[in-house]
Amino acid sequence: MRIPCPFCGPRMLEEFVYIGDAALLRRPAEGATCDYVFLRDNPAGRHRELWRHEGGCGAWLVVERDVTTHEIFGAALAEARDAG
Repeated sequence: MRIPCPFCGPRMLEEFVYIGDAALLRRPAEGATCDYVFLRDNPAGRHRELWRHEGGCGAWLVVERDVTTHEIFGAALAEARDAG
């Protein structure tokens, strides 16, 4: 699987570290319970994920990919507004 880094171009999966759901970029609402940390959806199909280019430029990316086929639809620099 190749992930398209905006700075380095397409790179092999081994250069990246999977962080989790891109929703991690959102802060929990005040008074949120520990469910925010421990209970996550596990959807099939297209999903937005947070990855770090650990073996390259160090960029934090939001990667949109199909978790059943591993097809990657794109990647962009992670920003708090991208969490949606």
